[in-house]
Amino acid sequence: MAMTLNEAQKILEAAQTNADFLGVKASICIVDPQGNPVALARMDGARFFTGDVARGKAMVSAFFGQPSGALAERAGSPFFASFNQMNGGRLFFVQGALPISKDGENVGAIGVSGGSAQQDEDIAKAGLDTL
Repeated sequence: MAMTLNEAQKILEAAQTNADFLGVKASICIVDPQGNPVALARMDGARFFTGDVARGKAMVSAFFGQPSGALAERAGSPFFASFNQMNGGRLFFVQGALPISKDGENVGAIGVSGGSAQQDEDIAKAGLDTL
């Protein structure tokens, strides 16, 4: 069961609303299980690199079905370093992304970049709360 664009847009909109509430100028990226973007937004005023960071966090969460922050301590291990290299160095093993599941199936992840690590994860969670 795949995530639809309509679902991704609802998640994105809720996350953006929460970012506005928190006063965070962020990029929000929703990816499928393979890390391909389904929806991406860089809010006005968000730094230029936040889109890539948000996607990198989301990819980690989607690939492993866990919050990206849960893997942070293992990021420097030979496996994760090799895995990141295999993915062009685009992965960010830091807090700020959460997996998305439907009926117990991994359908992707949401990643956020622009605030503190905790703010990014809180914004992602606000997006997921719409499901």
